[in-house]
Amino acid sequence: MSALILHHYDASPFSEKLRLVLGWKQQTWRSVAIPVMLPKPDVVALTGGYRRTPILQIGADIYCDTALACRVIDALAPEPPLFSAAAAGLGPMIAQWADSALFWAAIPYALQPAGFAQMFSDATPEFVKALSADRAAMSGGMRRATVVDAAAQLASYLAWLESLLADGRRFLVGDRPCIADFSVVHSLWFIRRAPLVAGVLDPFRQLAAWYARVTAFGHGQPRPLSSGEAIAVAAQTGTHAATQVEPGLGFEPGAAVTVAATDYGCDPVAGTLVGLHQNEVVVERRDERAGTVHVHFPRIGYQIKKVKV
Repeated sequence: MSALILHHYDASPFSEKLRLVLGWKQQTWRSVAIPVMLPKPDVVALTGGYRRTPILQIGADIYCDTALACRVIDALAPEPPLFSAAAAGLGPMIAQWADSALFWAAIPYALQPAGFAQMFSDATPEFVKALSADRAAMSGGMRRATVVDAAAQLASYLAWLESLLADGRRFLVGDRPCIADFSVVHSLWFIRRAPLVAGVLDPFRQLAAWYARVTAFGHGQPRPLSSGEAIAVAAQTGTHAATQVEPGLGFEPGAAVTVAATDYGCDPVAGTLVGLHQNEVVVERRDERAGTVHVHFPRIGYQIKKVKV
């Protein structure tokens, strides 16, 4: 699976989610280091405007959002499975909760003044100011929890997770990891990056043992690739993953549309609709450097709009 290209940066929590999935599946993959904040010209060349991290690239197919990227990785490397029959609907439901509610409690809690100062102890004042402005622009009008509220939410959420492990199971849904484990672990990983505030995790001993098991999978075998080389891969690829627009879903093939996240980082991506079904939407767009690319999004958490002519 060396054709997998992950565009990410070290401190990105959702990137850690995919890195651990690739480690669990013992994959070799290409690693493209991208900027922490705008401008991201090489990312935009591939995505058309989507700026959240990470993105997964396979040739000229660009997969946005880890919920979709995990399914793509699992389809290409089905053993061991992320979406096993044993986990059924419970694994994806926990994953959806973890990627939204748990994440948005963990982030403001970890980035309270003491945590922020520790994470960015080497950063210049200019960098901190620019990063704060960038993240404010990404979240737009989204209301984020205060540190006090985030602490209260985390206390409940961590207790729920601890209770799942109280019967001695090794992972959240059973004795084998699934999508739920990798969707929960990255928020705890981010909190642990700020030891001054990570004491919130200390009372949960079963969860700590679980965390050690999941992070022990490592990151597989990443091999560096420049962003320019990744763009060249897209430009030189003459095919795309098979896709189609299913009838009865409100959109016709070839329609001019935009796709945008509904929570944060809501920059719209415009293109021609080439794929649509219950779980995925795909738009085709042309870039002068990357060529013709297909940009894929999950349906949950994203909105499709027709472009008015």
